[in-house]
Amino acid sequence: MHGSDDTSYRADALIDEDIGAYLESHRDKDMLRFITCGSVDDGKSTLIGRLLYDSRRVFADQLEALEADSKASGTRGAELDFALLVDGLAAEREQGITIDVAYRFFATEARKFIVADCPGHEQYTRNMVTGASTADAAVILIDARKGVLTQTRRHSFLCHRLGIREMVLAVNKMDLVDFSQDRFDAIEAEYRAFAEELGIDRITAIPLAAVSGDNIATRSDAMAWWNGPTLISHLEAIPVRGDAGQDAPFRLPVQWVNRPHQDFRGFAGQIASGRIAPGDAVRILPSGSTTTVKAIPGFDGDRAEAQAGDSITLTLTDEVDCSRGDVIASADDPPEVADQFEATIVWMDAQPLKPGRGYWLKLGTQTVTATVAEPKYEINVNTMAKLAATSLGLNAIGVAEVTTERRIVFEPYNVNPTLGGFVLIDKVSNQTVAAGMLHFALRRAQNVHWQATSVGREDHAALKNQTPRVLWFTGLSGSGKSTIANEVEKKLALMNRHTFLLDGDNIRHGLNKDLGFTEADRIENIRRIGEVAKLMADAGLIVLTAFISPFRAERQMIRDMLPKGEFVEIFVDTPLEVAEQRDVKGLYKKARAGNLKNFTGIDSPYEEPQAPEIRVNTVDMTPEDAADYIVSRIMPLK
Repeated sequence: MHGSDDTSYRADALIDEDIGAYLESHRDKDMLRFITCGSVDDGKSTLIGRLLYDSRRVFADQLEALEADSKASGTRGAELDFALLVDGLAAEREQGITIDVAYRFFATEARKFIVADCPGHEQYTRNMVTGASTADAAVILIDARKGVLTQTRRHSFLCHRLGIREMVLAVNKMDLVDFSQDRFDAIEAEYRAFAEELGIDRITAIPLAAVSGDNIATRSDAMAWWNGPTLISHLEAIPVRGDAGQDAPFRLPVQWVNRPHQDFRGFAGQIASGRIAPGDAVRILPSGSTTTVKAIPGFDGDRAEAQAGDSITLTLTDEVDCSRGDVIASADDPPEVADQFEATIVWMDAQPLKPGRGYWLKLGTQTVTATVAEPKYEINVNTMAKLAATSLGLNAIGVAEVTTERRIVFEPYNVNPTLGGFVLIDKVSNQTVAAGMLHFALRRAQNVHWQATSVGREDHAALKNQTPRVLWFTGLSGSGKSTIANEVEKKLALMNRHTFLLDGDNIRHGLNKDLGFTEADRIENIRRIGEVAKLMADAGLIVLTAFISPFRAERQMIRDMLPKGEFVEIFVDTPLEVAEQRDVKGLYKKARAGNLKNFTGIDSPYEEPQAPEIRVNTVDMTPEDAADYIVSRIMPLK
């Protein structure tokens, strides 16, 4: 089969009158989600276009536009260019590549499908991860002329790490290698050898010619040697990953607490796994409290049962503490709770990973501050070698330890993608910078527990008759931070306030003497200071810190450690030229001469506060004037 005339194409096109009947006929069928991926120009978009056409998922007006576009662009071996059904972005048509993830729906007599057409270019790896995160299967396309390429390996590795177990090796463009069985067998053997290294064991290889439909929906006359399934018949037989989740332990990440009036309190979300019915015993995590399900209310009355994939509201028998981000789980088989993990991380931002920097970590409905340690290793997806790494750049894949500010509810990604898959978000730009998969909790996280104490931070503050504060002085070297902070502490001491001043240089003589001045060391320096300042604030003190602290993200990290209102950012706003003229310690002179690397303001950036609580400058103000102004702004302290 190598094409058809316009009449047969039109006969199979959907018209408006068909739409309602078409959707109704497929309403109760199960659905398989799969992705197509591979290297550039392997024919992914053409394959999906062919699947849409062969399943009668092309509307009459789309077909007319496709005919016109195909004539304008020219095609290979057929009247229609099916890739144009999918490559909807103008930029894609101009470049001849897929950029974004395009989702398409189609159906056969056996089941419904949602397919994600994922980009082939390495620079769009992050888009491919998005498409793979919800897929039950992956169709890995290979150009029969080119064989197994780096992107083939990269996408296969990612699919495997993302929990996809069903791999379809679609060896495309067989018409360009004379439908050679030897060529197909060689590619299949090479791929299986690579897949064995990864632990991929469920592979079905199929030879295709997507442009002409060979082995897509019907068997190819040109490949009589092939006695395996067609692509569609195999996709119809693949188990849906979500089905297995119905037999797993019950998990409901709470998305919303619904309380329209005092007599009703429901907990809404989508069931990640398992089944639930009224009367079932459940456990609320991370608190660990237990209760039973009272009812599953719905629009048509209470439901008798709900299962994985259902979006529901639960009411509980007891008044338990439960809010967004908590997980309602089977009482006798709950997930784990921890704050330190090993994870695979796919870095998706042009700016590299900053070990020790605080990022937002979103896992299910949970959002916490998290830090990523220096990677254990980066993975070379072509050779599977584990490479030494101090950071991760764009599209790099590595394994690292992740620490969250508080315990979160999780399961390993290969057990439950909803409670094991996460994204990292930059706190300043609010951009998603990475996707990750949790492997396991670190043993030390399970053995280290928070020890409750009888005298709390409120008691410490009351004993000192003051409200704790962290006065965070930031600015360039030579701006006057330490001088002003010292003046402020003197004035507070005269007011009988209990204070402590943490100065950047002094701290590096002891607590942080092991740190240098690289970007990673600067981040760790501030993180440690933040932890110390928090402990001192817990003791009821007014803590003054004088650090350049050049990065907004780290200053935000410290703010997030403290109760609202206790962190006071004080920007000592002194122009670089003024600070450099002072140069009390001779540091600017060394930096200009190239003898002091990574010096803030010269060859390392300083990110000014965007909305500090207090701003002072030492051009128009004396240190004593600045101190008087700061003290007046922070009063009263009780």
